[in-house]
Amino acid sequence: MIHVVAVITAKPGQRARLLEAFADNRAAVLAEEGCIEYGATIDAQGIPTSKASFGPETFVVIEKWESLAHLQAHGVAPHMKEHGAKTKEFVESRLIHVLEPV
Repeated sequence: MIHVVAVITAKPGQRARLLEAFADNRAAVLAEEGCIEYGATIDAQGIPTSKASFGPETFVVIEKWESLAHLQAHGVAPHMKEHGAKTKEFVESRLIHVLEPV
């Protein structure tokens, strides 16, 4: 199994727009062969801000894939290319961590 933690930071004031686009694309990703989990998360409300907080412009996508090949196919899927083109002007940075269990 492959785990992905994708830290997406929006340009100022654009996180809601990116999360809406994420939600619009989510069903297509979940329908991909090998996709086990694909969801967006933000800092929990009610928790004091700390050095570990991501902040108001960032969200984190938690993904699980059956294999690296499935993840690689996801990266070149037509709906992902379309999503990337649609959202690129709203993204400040994107850090993708690809991990495997030990």
